Amino acid sequence: MKISAVLDPGNWSRADGGPLYLQLSKKFSEAVSQGLLAPGSPLPPEREIAAMTGLSRVTVRKAIGRLVEDGLVIQKQGSGSFVAPPAPRLEQSLSRLTSFTEDMARRGLSTTTLWLDRGIYIPSPDEVVALGLSSDASVARLARLRLADGRPMAIERAALPLDILPDPGAVEVSLYGTLAEAGLRPVRALQRISAINLGRDDATTLEVEPGTAGLRIERTSYLADGRVAEFTRSLYRGDAYNFVAELRLARD
Repeated sequence: MKISAVLDPGNWSRADGGPLYLQLSKKFSEAVSQGLLAPGSPLPPEREIAAMTGLSRVTVRKAIGRLVEDGLVIQKQGSGSFVAPPAPRLEQSLSRLTSFTEDMARRGLSTTTLWLDRGIYIPSPDEVVALGLSSDASVARLARLRLADGRPMAIERAALPLDILPDPGAVEVSLYGTLAEAGLRPVRALQRISAINLGRDDATTLEVEPGTAGLRIERTSYLADGRVAEFTRSLYRGDAYNFVAELRLARD
């Protein structure tokens, strides 16, 4: 598809769609995610985009500036604007039980945690079953956005019995690090991985378009004595991770 067809205002401009520069930047974002604009390909000059869209060059410049802020476009002095290359995927082993902080540290990446929620709550039916709780028990919940070198990677929502984590506020960076200090670090886990399309709220948090492919991972972790320590449901960006497992020939 030609860029002129992508930028045809009839395909994206709406009177009730908000500021025109945001509508234009969203159209560019959709074209990139759909593969209509390949990584490394140049964008037309501002004057050409203005002519194709009927917008002012000021509006076009604001739209491109928004794409630069979002990391979708890079600008090279004297050369113009280009679709940014895709960020490299991280490989995550399915055979090692490690924390997000440990995974990123092994790759030389700095981690940042943005807290979405933490506290003590009445457990949901799923949490009661997964953690083996009594009907009158409470759970510690932690909901976090995990970033690597400033890039949103995953939303983690963990639930733990209060005898494992009595104070959710004690977790500052690494949950497993906090549990290890108390002698309660999990030693094994079961994980279930499924493909999903991210809903609007989660996509916004992960800074991707709604409907973008993602991975849902449910993990139930156990202590050495067999007790359930953690039930975590995470959402990962589909463009950020490759999960790798080593398989061996089964012997009958």
